[in-house]
Amino acid sequence: MTDTLRCAIVGTGAIAHAHASAIAAYPHAQLVAVTDLSQESATAFAEKHGPAEVYDDLGGLLAAARPDVVHVCTPPAAHRDQAIAALRAGAHVVVEKPPAPSLEELDDMRAAAREAERELVVVFQQRTGTAAAHVKRLLDDGAFGRPLIAQCQTLWYRDPAYFAVPWRGKWETEGGGTTLGHGIHQIDLLAYLLGDWESVQAQLWRLDRETQTEDASTATIAFANGAVASVVTSAVSPREISSIRIDTQRATITVEHLYGHGHENWSITPAPGHEAEAAEWALPETEERSGHEPLIREVFDALRAGAPVPAIVTEPARSFEVVAAIYASAAAGGAVVTPDVLAAHPTHRRSFASPVADRR
Repeated sequence: MTDTLRCAIVGTGAIAHAHASAIAAYPHAQLVAVTDLSQESATAFAEKHGPAEVYDDLGGLLAAARPDVVHVCTPPAAHRDQAIAALRAGAHVVVEKPPAPSLEELDDMRAAAREAERELVVVFQQRTGTAAAHVKRLLDDGAFGRPLIAQCQTLWYRDPAYFAVPWRGKWETEGGGTTLGHGIHQIDLLAYLLGDWESVQAQLWRLDRETQTEDASTATIAFANGAVASVVTSAVSPREISSIRIDTQRATITVEHLYGHGHENWSITPAPGHEAEAAEWALPETEERSGHEPLIREVFDALRAGAPVPAIVTEPARSFEVVAAIYASAAAGGAVVTPDVLAAHPTHRRSFASPVADRR
């Protein structure tokens, strides 16, 4: 077991602060190095979260600092090359979502991790927290009966200035629109709870924003367990909410929040005739909210012990595949896309660029 994990952060924008806080909260980890295209940003970040050395580029950081874990917090277009460089230098990699702009690039990253015998962890923090773990266990154990129908909504608001950032809203640099950048969080939690997907049928919309990609999407996802989910993602919704509702044979499970959830955000409503079972479904007395901290803690525990990474970071491609299938379906005029179709797709394994129905 490693005494202290030496951590580095690549990219010191907004999300990097969540990683630095999670590293600081872990008693056996230390932030030792940072790098960013902006030296000013990296220096200010190191002063706030350090002590940490500031490097001009990732190559210099890897050679000099020799970190155990590299946290990749840059825009998606940079993820593959940066992750592979870190893995080949002997570091484990924790990468922010979306993990890459395409399935092919994620495949490259996963192959590099296997070759280097290091872990590649994608941050989908909505999976974490005691409530999500409790509900997943009950679903997996069959306590609720079969899941039947679900709704998954990511209704967020991003003003025109948000899309004015040079790398946003472009297929080449962001990889996709609000489905990839925002909706993937709730889609991942939905897939974490319901399991493997079977088919996707979808449409992309441009409703109000000046963007090359979509500012809204709608989709129907069928899961292998028989459940069917309606998925709506939006960047033009002033009253913001992130929500999932799963109706099963014995109960309705809901979570409604925005960027993170605790027990107060979850509810379990028994179906008529199953009220007596509700006490057994109650959330645990001890609560931990979702977030980067519990995810990184569990990952670090596994890395230090040389153990397999926890379930909250396994299947990193599943929700990414669902998102890819949404884009592939839209590109084919709303055709049904299955895992087999996606596995051999001629275009959408390497790019999500798709026609968007413009209704402005």
